[in-house]
Amino acid sequence: MRAQQILLIVLSGLALAGCPKRPQTLPDASTPEESVGATTGGVYGEDDVSSRGLSAEQLALEEATSAGTVVYFDYDRAEIKPEYVPIVAAHAKFLNGDANRRVRLEGHSDERGSREYNIGLGERRAQAVRRALMLQGVGDAQITTVSYGEERPAVQGSDESAYSKNRRVELVYGL
Repeated sequence: MRAQQILLIVLSGLALAGCPKRPQTLPDASTPEESVGATTGGVYGEDDVSSRGLSAEQLALEEATSAGTVVYFDYDRAEIKPEYVPIVAAHAKFLNGDANRRVRLEGHSDERGSREYNIGLGERRAQAVRRALMLQGVGDAQITTVSYGEERPAVQGSDESAYSKNRRVELVYGL
């Protein structure tokens, strides 16, 4: 099972790295709703930096976080589900763009289980995301992990919908 997950992560990274980039084209003059600074598919040009008042660093962070900043997990599991691999890949791409960029991975669990068990489960989840990032080239020094266990729920409640939102790892920048 673990070998399958690592293989899935590596193959996803290779697939993303090997995808050809779409060439940027100037907007057609016959479509006034498009402007020169408009972007598609998360590709930012120089016009975006000046027209939106954002630095290239801010735009790169915006592109990474637009994929999502939370990875959710199944009950009592610490394996990254396939639907969250693109989120991890987007953050790996951002972090690989500059060795000085840092991320904190905050592991969480739902309220079921003892406090000690949930702290450990949150840590295992954060470490799973850490390993996935490192498999895609992110440096060890760029990542810190912390586990909050059940102490910081995203959603209050004692039903499955609340539990599913609390079983997560959040990727936090701005350290």
